Amino acid sequence: MRLTDSAWAVLRRRYLRRDERGQPVETPEEMVRRVAAAVAAADALHGAGPAEVAATEERFARRMAALEFLPNSPALMNAGRPGGQLAACFVVPVGDSMPEIFDAVKWAAAIQMTGGGTGFSFSRLRPSGDRVASTGGSASGPLAFMDVFNAATDAVKQGGARRGANMGVLRVDHPDILEFLTAKLAPGRLTNFNISVALTDTFMDAARRGDSYALVNPRTGAEVRRIDARRVLGALSASAWKSGDPGVLFIDRINADHPIPDAGAIEATNPCAEQPLLPFESCVLGSVNLARFARGGDVEWARLGEAVREGVHFLDNVIDANSYPLPQIEAVTRAHRKIGLGVMGFADLLIQLGVPYDSDEALAWAGRIAAFVERESLAASAALAARRGPFARFSTSRWAAQGHPPLRNATTTTVAPTGTISILAGCSSGIEPLFGLSMVRRVLDGERLLEMHAPFREAMEARGLWSAGLEEALAERGRARGLDGVPEDLQRLFPTAHDIEPEVHVRMQAAFQRHSHSAVSKTVNLPESATAEDVEAIYRLAYELGCKGVTVYRDGSREAQVLSFGERAREATAGGAQACPECSTPTVGDGACTVCPGCGWARCAVA
Repeated sequence: MRLTDSAWAVLRRRYLRRDERGQPVETPEEMVRRVAAAVAAADALHGAGPAEVAATEERFARRMAALEFLPNSPALMNAGRPGGQLAACFVVPVGDSMPEIFDAVKWAAAIQMTGGGTGFSFSRLRPSGDRVASTGGSASGPLAFMDVFNAATDAVKQGGARRGANMGVLRVDHPDILEFLTAKLAPGRLTNFNISVALTDTFMDAARRGDSYALVNPRTGAEVRRIDARRVLGALSASAWKSGDPGVLFIDRINADHPIPDAGAIEATNPCAEQPLLPFESCVLGSVNLARFARGGDVEWARLGEAVREGVHFLDNVIDANSYPLPQIEAVTRAHRKIGLGVMGFADLLIQLGVPYDSDEALAWAGRIAAFVERESLAASAALAARRGPFARFSTSRWAAQGHPPLRNATTTTVAPTGTISILAGCSSGIEPLFGLSMVRRVLDGERLLEMHAPFREAMEARGLWSAGLEEALAERGRARGLDGVPEDLQRLFPTAHDIEPEVHVRMQAAFQRHSHSAVSKTVNLPESATAEDVEAIYRLAYELGCKGVTVYRDGSREAQVLSFGERAREATAGGAQACPECSTPTVGDGACTVCPGCGWARCAVA
């Protein structure tokens, strides 16, 4: 296995088996063999003999060792070891009673102890101040209970291998929506949560027309009040501009594409939002490294097809090999058999093809690759169904209604962020552009990894243009575009996330979404100079183009961001709470962008 220094650092800290002193006692090759053997063994459950199981193990091991395919982190950590929980993504239901709420806390802790990430919808909880009949008191509301979930995650350290992660979702028509979308403007609050607002078609239509929409008490179904949709969208945009949260989910679109609607409505996603899941569903993920399949200005389609088919086989086996943290999760997961096969290394592939990321040609490649992966994955799932049987609800699924041959898996494709496994594979993450040609990556509880993009350096060295001065300039600014001494064609070929216009980010996400059965994890990176109006424009475009959600991140909007350039200092603007000029509610945020959780007024939002 040809591993980068960053890959070695991550492997030693997170993935390799350790002795009682905490020291690694496993090589990367042994890790791959451990995972391949544990997952291939599931073939025996479907009638395979020892020789066939051994052949499957060899194919899986070779594919992973070549860094052409890697499964999600829990599979790499836990396969072949005691416990053996191999899935990455879970959604846990949260009901509107104390026993149901604290059952969900207990279930989430059980999942997080095994390395899984948890998603919750808090939309069923009655709003703050609502009546509690059993006590005669007032309800605390979703945000107060989210603080409880956040504290529980702090207490569960996942064995020191992986920090607990949550997704908290609230519908835009919940009466506490304004408090929710400003929650993370308060320093130190909900640090273990990503949060997303579930935007409905009704809301988006009202925002387009400039109308009001109804806030509804989920306990009674009664309208509480009406509120201006544009004001809420502006406050949402302002909060995301300031802190990177909330993201947005287009919840009606998610359910319109839900493959098994008779199983219930989807209300939440995993922490990175690429997996909309039903209550108690889990999903296993894996990604094909596209950078390994370029040759001669084209893609080796036959080899890529083999990798996709083996990836589907691998992930379906994981469902059978898995040790589930809860019996409810095992029952639902085995019934639906959702898998999420995605890609990573897309930006690296484009560079090898000589195609700039921000070009029409790149969008065409995105559509072609996504369609190919979807087609091959469905064929592989149909082939497995012929041998092993289809997933339990296939006969009432949208697939059956569309006349599709029986499938083993309710979903086969997604695009995950691949944050850590792309480090192991030495490639760009997911479908993201390069973040920087030289950058500091903070991982594993703050460890700093310095990275230089090797293909750019090699391209410059091939022309005799590399120098210590250029290396220093790249270390400070991270980007080649606009940098003296870099030829124009290389500036075009090696764009970074902040060189690319926001519209291109969204269009790239939409190109992959058209062939992803789940959703697409993609960040629209914005420069520090971006405005809240820019954020709102991104939300509107993503909705128009058919995305299932979108996340924005403005450079520098968090004190400890994962990726950064250089070591420039950032000074936070100080300031205390101010009264909203329209309703006198104390605002949240600072002088740069204050938002009112009472009426949605925002200093930096669209007027």
